[in-house]
Amino acid sequence: MENALTVENLSKSYQRRLRQPGLLGAVKGLFASRFEEVQAVKGLSFSIGRGEKVGLIGENGAGKSTTLKMLTGIIVPTGGKLEVLGHIPWKERRQLALNIGVVFGQRPQLLWDIPVEETFKLLKTMYRIPEDVYQAVYGEALHRLGLEPLLNTPVRHLSLGQRMRCDLAASLLHAPAVVFLDEPTIGLDLSVKEQVRGFITDIQAKFGITLLITTHDLKDITETCDRLLLLDKGKLLFDGSIRAFEQKYASDRRIVAETHKPVEASAAQALSQAVGKSGGKVIEAEGHRVVVEYHEEGAAPALIHLILQQLQVVDINLEKTDIETIVTRIYRSDTAKA
Repeated sequence: MENALTVENLSKSYQRRLRQPGLLGAVKGLFASRFEEVQAVKGLSFSIGRGEKVGLIGENGAGKSTTLKMLTGIIVPTGGKLEVLGHIPWKERRQLALNIGVVFGQRPQLLWDIPVEETFKLLKTMYRIPEDVYQAVYGEALHRLGLEPLLNTPVRHLSLGQRMRCDLAASLLHAPAVVFLDEPTIGLDLSVKEQVRGFITDIQAKFGITLLITTHDLKDITETCDRLLLLDKGKLLFDGSIRAFEQKYASDRRIVAETHKPVEASAAQALSQAVGKSGGKVIEAEGHRVVVEYHEEGAAPALIHLILQQLQVVDINLEKTDIETIVTRIYRSDTAKA
């Protein structure tokens, strides 16, 4: 597969002014400033093939936005190599701009004082978008994102959620080869988020767009991406499929059973002994609810069989740790080690 993005040993550092406390410290700083070097990205390496859908996640300060800004040519790396569609972003920004789409959270590319529809028409001219491509994306955006009532409204009169929907449509109007989305669902309510995710997925599939999303709402990742990049303090902690990520880090799996009658203490004890021999552990047995926790992926069938043998079950569900919980645990563990 041909690569759309190639990143090799990429790094970015900043000089940050150290400020001394108090008025005297502020005066001293005017004459003798001290600085420290902050490394936002440290030796980052990965590649993304054409048509891939990749999520970039990490805590605040992990280097996500800095990485995206280097990929789009907004800032210049301190070291390493970087190519997007065969271009060096900060050297060939004009050539690259025609082939990428970008959404940066609360920084819209829409023109503030003119109606949304006029901005779309202006972008069509700027990007020299073919009529068939423009109509395909424009029509889909109107329908899927509910933009029609907003077309004649100046951008300054739109709410944050309305601007985000319009900005997303604007970034995809020219069906770019690569799209960078930084917090694409910020400011949206739950139902609109679902609409946005569906729109992104359909347009990506229709035009074979390479997609890189960074967000704190990890449902954006799980519903639109196949691959995950996890950053921690500027370094790449994980690179692989979402399934591989869950298999590596989601050690907690649970079987939740609802019983016909309240579980008696003797039955709970017998079940605990039985599931213990099959790699499980009863962590809850109260009222009509029984919860069995296990760690090995293949243990579920045997544990379910034991539960059904010993209890009158009316409903049973398998649960696994969600990605938000997994990521939180990873960072907590890393903080504890630091």
